[in-house]
Amino acid sequence: MSSPSILLSVTAMAYKIKYDEEADILTIILKDRGKLSHAEEVGDIIVHFDKNEKPLFMEILKASKIVPLMVEGLAKKEITVT
Repeated sequence: MSSPSILLSVTAMAYKIKYDEEADILTIILKDRGKLSHAEEVGDIIVHFDKNEKPLFMEILKASKIVPLMVEGLAKKEITVT
């Protein structure tokens, strides 16, 4: 079974968002093209970069737990994810 994809438009940019329910990973594709150079992990968020240090995509691990907390924090104008 394939994971659902959502296209989200934010200001003048469009991001492709994919959610893998089995792995509980939300992937946000920031750039459609580019060669992956490396990734940096901070807690449950992994950002993948090209050779020019531009982010290509990011993964949010444990997304079903973290994303609702992020949305709640944004509504309150504060973000703290533990």
